[in-house]
Amino acid sequence: MNRKIKNTLALVGILVLLVVIGFSFLLFIQRPSIKNKTKELKGLKSYEYNTEVLNKQLAEKIKQASTLDSILSARKFNIPKNISPLRFYEFINKVTPNLSSDSKVDIEYIDKKTDKNFFYYEYKMTGYGDFNDVYQLIYAIEESKELKKILNITLSNYILSTETTEPEFLVNYVLNVGVYFADNDRFASVEYIENNLRAPHVYDIFYPLVRTAIPPNVEGLLDVQGARLLAIVPDGVFLSDLKGESFLLMEGDKVYLGYLTQIDRKNNKAKFILNKGGIVESVEIQLEKEIQKTLK
Repeated sequence: MNRKIKNTLALVGILVLLVVIGFSFLLFIQRPSIKNKTKELKGLKSYEYNTEVLNKQLAEKIKQASTLDSILSARKFNIPKNISPLRFYEFINKVTPNLSSDSKVDIEYIDKKTDKNFFYYEYKMTGYGDFNDVYQLIYAIEESKELKKILNITLSNYILSTETTEPEFLVNYVLNVGVYFADNDRFASVEYIENNLRAPHVYDIFYPLVRTAIPPNVEGLLDVQGARLLAIVPDGVFLSDLKGESFLLMEGDKVYLGYLTQIDRKNNKAKFILNKGGIVESVEIQLEKEIQKTLK
């Protein structure tokens, strides 16, 4: 075999080898990549890039989001996302103006805690106030839109009294409050509208039916105990107390711890109703002249 034929056969062999390598590269390397790119291209082509269509899709998504938000907003309670511990202080500052001046509220932040799939900040609230003020405070916490719970409560009676004022029957309280929040916004609406936090007036279960503390006579009214009926006149009655001070009273006039209810001119008497710490008494005072006649 001459040299020319050998060179030809060598070139043919190299060509066959190149063809085999090329087909192998296309089959085993390029083909999977082409397949992935083709799939990606089909996915991109499935999107509609028409501006009008995209605006319609956006409007539809906004409508769906608004519907979902209205459902969340209609719920009585929401659980907000990642709130600040200071938010509860702001909430109490909005509630306390509705309380009387006798009320006192102190708040202490305790810790951040976990309750199943949610978190909550725990606070300790202490203070005192009128029973309805304390009830208003508890009602506002429990009824607020953003979920809050009274975790523990302790109540006790407290009498605030001075020498110049009537005793006030208040309530001491200690509240442990949990303020709940989540790490997502699935349980909170975008538009936040607070619930009605005005509590109804309730009966004061801490107000004693019988009280040992009797208010002082700061108005200088007639003290019926030991008083004397000096005269009955057309305009009313003249009386004097143990100190010798005189008073002209008519039916319905106020006296210390009660009222003058009736002037009995026929029997020469003055009748009073007194409330002595929850014990109601009816007191009659005979005309001084009639007493003198009886003694004779």
